[in-house]
Amino acid sequence: MRSRSYGPDLTPPWKKTSRVEEVAATRDLVVEEVETGFCGAVVRVEKTPEGFTVTLEDRHGAHRVFPMEPRGFMVDGAVVTLVRPVAARASARPARTASGSVAVPDARARVARAGRIYVEGRHDAELVERVWGDDLRIEGVVVECLEGVDHLPDVVRAFRPGPGRRLGVLVDHLVPGSKESRIAAGVAAGPYGGHVLVTGHPFVDIWQAVKPSALGIAAWPDVPRDVVWKDGVNAALGRTTNTGETWRWILGHVASFRDLEPALLGRVEELIDFVTAPV
Repeated sequence: MRSRSYGPDLTPPWKKTSRVEEVAATRDLVVEEVETGFCGAVVRVEKTPEGFTVTLEDRHGAHRVFPMEPRGFMVDGAVVTLVRPVAARASARPARTASGSVAVPDARARVARAGRIYVEGRHDAELVERVWGDDLRIEGVVVECLEGVDHLPDVVRAFRPGPGRRLGVLVDHLVPGSKESRIAAGVAAGPYGGHVLVTGHPFVDIWQAVKPSALGIAAWPDVPRDVVWKDGVNAALGRTTNTGETWRWILGHVASFRDLEPALLGRVEELIDFVTAPV
């Protein structure tokens, strides 16, 4: 017996699949995720091994990352499927770099200066490259790794800074009374002090220079002093015991200077100005 209401296929109308509108996930588009009800503006779209994800920012600045599944979002009360924005024409170029500087289209990298910027480790270098890479190439500034602040005095002596050969150094956890502050003070008081600038941020590790909101968390976890900090963060976030994987996840959420804490932004800009200052 066939239902008069449902027709030959016996499928209720509310179960029938209807085509929904596809909407490009352009930056600042306000959408609501269907399952959680989280509402926010589109911050970024990223490709992952499982597919594409979209990061939303709510009115409190909290970030959440969602898979871009069909019929997964609502725009103006209507269910839609978010899709990647159409790629900009090849002739269109960003007006700003990731650091917020004015972009210089088709600019060639400058021949490397004699001056250098040193950072403590690989993660620091990768974060600086992510945000300031375009600026550094235009200015001809090379970033190298100390592999630990304990090596700083030896690096300074080997580098032999001088006029036109300045050395800028970015140090983690540069706070009064720390080992890092004592080493920095010793370098400043040395024979090359006028041509070396050692500055830094207050965070235990460069990871903390990324805003928690960019990662969709409320705050960085508090880690007991007797626990290796990165191990404690991994455990608290419940992600993985592999710090390399966690770092790739963190770095993947950094699109521009807006995702970093001001305490780092100012210091990196200061170092670039220092090593590129006219002789």
